Amino acid sequence: MKASDPVTDTLPALQTLPDLRAALAEHPLVLLQAPPGAGKSTALPLQLLDEPWLAGQRVLLLQPRRVAVRGVAARLAASLGEAVGETVGSRVRFETKVSDATRLEVVTEGILTRRLQRDPELSGVGLVILDEFHERSLNADLALALLREVQGALRDDLRVLLMSATLDESLPARLGAPLVRSEGRAYPVELRYAAQEPAGRTGPAVAAAVRRALAEEAGDVLAFLPGVAEIREAQAALSGVEAVVRPLYGDLPPAEQSRAILPDPAGRRRVILATSIAETSLTIEGVRVVVDSGQRRSQAYDPSTGLSGLRTGRVTRAEAEQRAGRAGRTAPGVAYRLWPERTQALLAADRPPEILAADLAPLRLELAAWGVTEAGGLEWLDAPPASAWAAAGELLRGLGALDAEGRITPAGQALLRFPTHPRLAHLLAAAADPALAADVAALLEERGPRLDGADLTERVNRLRQARAAGRLDAWAGAERLSRQWRQLLDTSATDSPADPYAVGRLLALAYPERVALARAGGGGRFLLAGGQGAELPPGGDLSHAGALAVAHLDGVAEGRRGPEGRIFLAAPLHRRDLAAGASWQPRTEWDPRTGRLLAQEELRCGALVLDTRPLTASDPAAEAAAVAAAVAREGLHLLTFSPEAQALRDRVGSLRAWRPDEGWPDLSDAALLSTAADWLAPFLGGVRSREALARLDLLPALTALLPWELQTQLDELAPTHLTVPSGSRVRLDYAPDGSPPVLAVKLQELFGLEDTPTVNRGRTAVLLHLLSPARRPVQVTQDLRSFWASGYFEVRKDLRGRYPKHPWPDDPAAHVPTAKTKRALERGS
Repeated sequence: MKASDPVTDTLPALQTLPDLRAALAEHPLVLLQAPPGAGKSTALPLQLLDEPWLAGQRVLLLQPRRVAVRGVAARLAASLGEAVGETVGSRVRFETKVSDATRLEVVTEGILTRRLQRDPELSGVGLVILDEFHERSLNADLALALLREVQGALRDDLRVLLMSATLDESLPARLGAPLVRSEGRAYPVELRYAAQEPAGRTGPAVAAAVRRALAEEAGDVLAFLPGVAEIREAQAALSGVEAVVRPLYGDLPPAEQSRAILPDPAGRRRVILATSIAETSLTIEGVRVVVDSGQRRSQAYDPSTGLSGLRTGRVTRAEAEQRAGRAGRTAPGVAYRLWPERTQALLAADRPPEILAADLAPLRLELAAWGVTEAGGLEWLDAPPASAWAAAGELLRGLGALDAEGRITPAGQALLRFPTHPRLAHLLAAAADPALAADVAALLEERGPRLDGADLTERVNRLRQARAAGRLDAWAGAERLSRQWRQLLDTSATDSPADPYAVGRLLALAYPERVALARAGGGGRFLLAGGQGAELPPGGDLSHAGALAVAHLDGVAEGRRGPEGRIFLAAPLHRRDLAAGASWQPRTEWDPRTGRLLAQEELRCGALVLDTRPLTASDPAAEAAAVAAAVAREGLHLLTFSPEAQALRDRVGSLRAWRPDEGWPDLSDAALLSTAADWLAPFLGGVRSREALARLDLLPALTALLPWELQTQLDELAPTHLTVPSGSRVRLDYAPDGSPPVLAVKLQELFGLEDTPTVNRGRTAVLLHLLSPARRPVQVTQDLRSFWASGYFEVRKDLRGRYPKHPWPDDPAAHVPTAKTKRALERGS
């Protein structure tokens, strides 16, 4: 099918058609790289509708954003001289424009996922095009993984085309797919950097740069700002300029988005104030100048808290190039960058794939519905991180959407009816008051105008007042969403004031881990069920609430991040509603103040304790685990190592050093502390106090750490005593670092012994501490033969006069060993 717009016939992407058609005819997966403005989105798809392998089936063209879906669909339809909904249709959340005549559907990536859930074979679809794939959105990665599985298992005739302005050079090899390139048609763009980083707020700084651009250059101006708040600030600061100022962001009503994208009907100059959604996908006619704040706002997920929040950060070099390129789509242009040129080289090269940093709860629910319970169940370009995958599973199990094995439940299937995050889907699905649920869900996605305080009920009532008065300008986004949810729930709007506790119950459905109890002392400080502390802003009635359900807080905060998060949106909650979701759980733990076990039952909702009662039946395993945990936490000083137990540790430590490859266990302090739950707990039966713990015989517990085959070798390799020539059994003192064991023995008891005794099967000579008859050290040696030959006579000279009753023979090697005096020896003889 040919487009009738002569402009599209000159687009560079169309020059790739012969190569692209050949590749798609032979391969199920093909990559197309074409620079911005080449026509890959707004011209190329129509040229593929008559391909023989398509056999009259539909083409799905995926876009990462709703504004791009509407813009691309309008442009494609206009090139055919038609309206959207005829040959070219579009689908976004709550808005469908298709007909029986539609051959090409432009949809968001999430729409494809839901369609695959309903129809895994994608009946009637012959080609799926994933546009702007370089952005590596979470939904794009999911769509590709599902499509590859469909191709492998159900549809070997289904084609997939990945289109992107830039591509990772390794991607063709990783996917085993051919790459088709278009050189594009880019006009030169002059880059103008700021002398220094702008001071003050972003909105006014961008507005000042826009005024300068309007004075210095011709054509429309496209300015990039991080978010809606900054757009509104810039719009206010541009009052009185000789141009029409249009905002452009994702939640803007479709008609307003079209006004921003399309040329002004009166031919006036335009200033488009946009978020990052304007970086790619669409060519905005007439733009010759770009003003780039250098900032973007995106969702960031923190697996340690399970919370997501908006984070403002620097653009990457790739994003800065994309933005600047918007000025050169149709003619030479100029890009004003509000940062110094020296900063450019310090920017990150590109942004990592969203799957590596996103909240994975929506993805995991979709995969569970697909039948995948483990992250490795699909072929990913980048696998979901294990920590984020686990956090998503924990959340979904808390919502009742997954069972213990990660399979989707009937409740989880019901959540998929609602095209939103599983949290809000649970709120909508389980609500007792659908009209209130629609308003609350809408305000959680689109908060409306800035209000003081964190009370969500006040926002609900303000929305309802505006609805009753017919003055919804400031609340238009929230009302649009609420109306869409009411239609899906088959309910009508109400203008009556909302019950604050009913609002709290709805929030608890969406955020079960964020229900909270006031801390002792009040002051607006709360403890959340998830274990995090949080506080309300000063003032407001919510600070007096005993319990809250919290919707928005800075788990990933912009600006300061103290020990407690800040609560931005919440509603009060009855304690009885908290108790409805709580359960009695045994708690056995060590009280370090009293040195005793504490055993009780607690009515718990996560980290919140609502009530306690004595534990009637103790669990020996739980008691032992609690005592072992106390030892691991407080230290080994709680234990008493008998001489035998300490000797065992030293002997095993020596063997571990002497024989490192034989598996002798580590009995050091650090190792015993880190593994107390394993080696100590089984021997803690009946130990419930610090005194009982101190009396515990540790020798059996330490011995149990030795495998049987090592126990049988221990006495041979590292005996506790050696029998010396006098017949005495003398204790050996070992050191855990593997230094020679010490044998402290009277010198006379070794008469007749020529060589130093050994252990460790003869490999290790003991260190002899030779003692006087009064058991005072007189010589330390590991070479007894040398001592008899020389050192002995020096010792004999010094000690013979002091100890005349003891033998000091001229030939110690031939003398009878003894621990006795000469007279005792004579009587014995």
